[in-house]
Amino acid sequence: MRVRPRLLATAAFLASSVATLLVPAAPATAAAPVYVALGDSYSSGVGTRSYISDGTSCQRSTYAYPSLIAAARGYALNFRACSGAKIPDVTNSQLSALTAATSYVTISVGGNDAGFSDVLTECAQPWWSSNCDGAINTAQAYINNTLPGALATLYSSIRSRAANAKVVVVGYPRLFQGEDCNAATWFSPAEETRLNQTADLLNSKLASAAAARGFAFANPTNAFIGHAVCDSVEWLNGLSNPISESYHPNRSGHSSGYAPLVSPLLTGAPLTVTAATVAAARAQGPAIAVQQRRYADLDASIEPESFRAPVVPTRR
Repeated sequence: MRVRPRLLATAAFLASSVATLLVPAAPATAAAPVYVALGDSYSSGVGTRSYISDGTSCQRSTYAYPSLIAAARGYALNFRACSGAKIPDVTNSQLSALTAATSYVTISVGGNDAGFSDVLTECAQPWWSSNCDGAINTAQAYINNTLPGALATLYSSIRSRAANAKVVVVGYPRLFQGEDCNAATWFSPAEETRLNQTADLLNSKLASAAAARGFAFANPTNAFIGHAVCDSVEWLNGLSNPISESYHPNRSGHSSGYAPLVSPLLTGAPLTVTAATVAAARAQGPAIAVQQRRYADLDASIEPESFRAPVVPTRR
């Protein structure tokens, strides 16, 4: 029996249609989780000596821990941390990046509010021309009396804007280990001890405020032991050129110190930063720069903070 060509074509079409209906559709590609990095220079990456060109003075670096974590985990990073940021700057210039879709948030802020750069500048001078103890006392009074309330308000705002996000508050390391090897600074061992105690005090207030809001706290104190200013393997810059790099974590401080500390608390997974991680972070730099340019007007209101080189008067 001869089958007509039209019948063959119809049968083939029906078979193809049935097969198409039986094959499940490919799943849609899920959007990358949104990670918003808030805060100051310890999150933006000051000290790493390489910054994206985003039209601001925020000094955001692809070597900073937010960029490394985002690259390792495939997160969509909104990199709002900015050099010089204080609590009012985070509130006015950075919180707008948070939405109900935000999955992850890190925040480091409080050091500039306590005037830590000014304190370091004062204490770096010789004892006969400075009032280091007075500067430290003023900073500690702020940390004890004013900072907790400001943190409570800020953390409440973060939670209200990013109701479902995992939030990690990131602290500050001790800068010193009892030695000043920089020729142009005069930190005494006693002053270094008090400065380290002030960092511990600041971390204690950050930790308490974080716990009260249900946020995790990343305390870098232990991670940076043996890697302070003037240690044999520094993760923290001493007096540097340019001076804005001074007393901030360097690339190793972010890749070996902060990133492995913050990642498990934020993502639930450990992180060892490899060359591939760094390459992936660097590759996303241009896209982050484009993204952050749209916030340039907001960032312009933030005054970058920096340690200032001691001006030593003649001793009488």
